[in-house]
Amino acid sequence: MQFDEWRPAYEAILADFGYDRVSDERARDELATIVGHPSDADEGVRESQPGRRAIHPLGLPDLQLAGTVAICGAAPSLAEELSILTDADRVVAASTAAVVLREAGIGVDFMVTDLDGDPATARSLTAAGTPVAVHAHGDNLAAIREHVPRFEVGAVLPTTQAGPRGPVVNPGGFTDGDRAAFLADEVGADRLVFAGWRFDDPAVDAAKARKLLWAERLLHWLERRRDERFAILDGRRDRIELPWL
Repeated sequence: MQFDEWRPAYEAILADFGYDRVSDERARDELATIVGHPSDADEGVRESQPGRRAIHPLGLPDLQLAGTVAICGAAPSLAEELSILTDADRVVAASTAAVVLREAGIGVDFMVTDLDGDPATARSLTAAGTPVAVHAHGDNLAAIREHVPRFEVGAVLPTTQAGPRGPVVNPGGFTDGDRAAFLADEVGADRLVFAGWRFDDPAVDAAKARKLLWAERLLHWLERRRDERFAILDGRRDRIELPWL
């Protein structure tokens, strides 16, 4: 997804939540600084020291998630829905869903996080070479500064909900869960299936409930763009509004 396509949805999210675009951009730029990006100096290192490779963050062209991709949310129901993953070729975990999957002995092919869940799991995944999409937004600047320098940068895909810049990309999406789906779409998923999702969760606060409403909207937009129907939206899609379209 190009940013020009994403921009109207992003601006609608900013307006609905009262978020500050400048804060998102500040976090994006800080993430870019921490992970670094290819430069002329890096090229000089490789030329002067053959065999030595500068370590760069991942970019979208480095990733491929073909076949059926399971997008696992962090709802409490995930542990009871693991059978959905049986026929999946790849598994993408949103935030703390990675913990549940690993405890169940299920390998995670990709993790998506804004660092508000379990950054230690994200760190260990990068250490093992498993890609982790680290998301920068206006409310997690402190977490980015604390945790990202401890990650293996060669396994980090830096992402933003604002305009992309440098190594920081924007494949679309807002919450960890729907960002995981947009990312899988961007890097070649043929089919998306979902486990561990609950849009109507009475246990969450009002702010989280609004985020889940936006996750529902964005997934409906994504299924329309893919000409696909996600089972988790069955019985719901007829009442979902996409106000930015």
